[in-house]
Amino acid sequence: MIPAIPLLHDALIHSARRLPEKVALACQGHHLTYAEIEGRSNALANALVRRGVERGDRVLVYLDNSVEAVIAFWAVLKADAVVSMIHPHTKADKLAWLLSDCRASALITDAHLAAVFTDAARRSKHLRTIVVSGSFDAARHTWHEGSVGWHDVVANERSDIAPARKNVDIDLAAIVYTSGSTGEPKGVMLTHRNMLTAAKSITTYLENVEDDVILGVLPMSFDYGLYQMIMAFTMGAKLVLEKGFTYPAQILKTVVEEGVTGFPGVPTIFAMLSEMKTIKDYDLRAVRYVTNTAAALPVKHILMLKDIFPTARIYSMYGLTECKRCTYLPPEDLDRKPTSVGIAIPNTELWLVGEDGERLTEPNAVGQLVIRGATVMAGYWEKPAETAKKLKPGLLPGERVLYTGDLCKLDEEGYLYFVGRLDDIIKSRGEKVAPKEIEAVLYTIKGVKEAAVIGVPDEIFGQAPKAFVVFEAGMGVDEKELRRVCQERLESFMVPKYFEIRPALPKSDNGKIDKKSLS
Repeated sequence: MIPAIPLLHDALIHSARRLPEKVALACQGHHLTYAEIEGRSNALANALVRRGVERGDRVLVYLDNSVEAVIAFWAVLKADAVVSMIHPHTKADKLAWLLSDCRASALITDAHLAAVFTDAARRSKHLRTIVVSGSFDAARHTWHEGSVGWHDVVANERSDIAPARKNVDIDLAAIVYTSGSTGEPKGVMLTHRNMLTAAKSITTYLENVEDDVILGVLPMSFDYGLYQMIMAFTMGAKLVLEKGFTYPAQILKTVVEEGVTGFPGVPTIFAMLSEMKTIKDYDLRAVRYVTNTAAALPVKHILMLKDIFPTARIYSMYGLTECKRCTYLPPEDLDRKPTSVGIAIPNTELWLVGEDGERLTEPNAVGQLVIRGATVMAGYWEKPAETAKKLKPGLLPGERVLYTGDLCKLDEEGYLYFVGRLDDIIKSRGEKVAPKEIEAVLYTIKGVKEAAVIGVPDEIFGQAPKAFVVFEAGMGVDEKELRRVCQERLESFMVPKYFEIRPALPKSDNGKIDKKSLS
């Protein structure tokens, strides 16, 4: 009998029983079937349990996007543990902090990352096991007394059956660390129910099917990247996994060869595509949908994507790690509402509240976005004060809803528009200025490739908007022209006092513009 899917890893089990010989994963020249991923994850799960990993233990997966990362993710869940995917560029001090913060009992990593994880592991008081893929020699490698080679540890384990399950769907499945806008990283706690609900909702509006081939170029430490795998395996589709988008020509070649139908991206990736002179040489007609998350796409990006992917439906989406996804804009509404991030995802409710906490009912009134639904996180790992700021009483007794910290507005039809982060709002001349509004104007100027606006201290205004601008190759607009357009399109208190032209803007590991670095 094919099981129901009450736990997240049942998505893999379900697909492996239905489609054992179907290719589930294409990664760096390797093609693995659902049966192979099921068997290998069973063996690793059994090995983790044998080495002392217990129900609810936290396990960090510190790997590149790889076959091993995919197997490790499912194996940790099958061991009834809590998985946390860590970006492979994470440095030793931060890795040590993460190991300590969640008191991880195991670390799954690769030998080529030894220069980083060795020091971090030695500082950990709770780490008992390190499973190391790649070139591992127990006689030579003494990184940690619990170090063991991946292949050695799973060689004699059963692959036909997973450990006896103990979890239920309200137990934690994952901790996703997010740095947020300020302060130390926060561990977003997600239950099996949270993650299954999110995957179901997203695959519903994207109309995912078993025949889909989904591209994964974003890091799996980034929830947007991780969910590409979860969604694919939930549907029995194929995931084409790459380490990143550093070499776009090679990625596009793979997209064509593998017949990719789903292309998730971020503005950085789309900007790289727009600069490719050979982009028309690739037959991308198999791509049936393109997605973007975080905020509405600039209109110039929408036009560019329509040109590059002529047969694709383009989804502008918005979300945050604390609830995975908030809204999506139906592609049929893209032309008439290009600056909107759309409507609530299936099985989710949203509304706005004012500074007094009261629900806003007037169209286009700006307020904080509130999300209600089963995707809302369980809280921040061992941060009750931070959790209390985000999760507050909801409509029903005992329930909690998510106060996102994002300022938005709803139009007359109930479509959402992102205005800015509460902690990003610039207070200048006694007025509140949303950087997003200024950036939207800058993006309309021909030749502007990227734009970011922050508030900087100012003796007269308190804070003043400062704009950082990157031009497209071969294009140039002087500061005078930037200021002129802003003065024409914006209220006087919103016009940046300072402009800085740069060859590039700093990016986070997720490919987003890193405003903290600009500050």
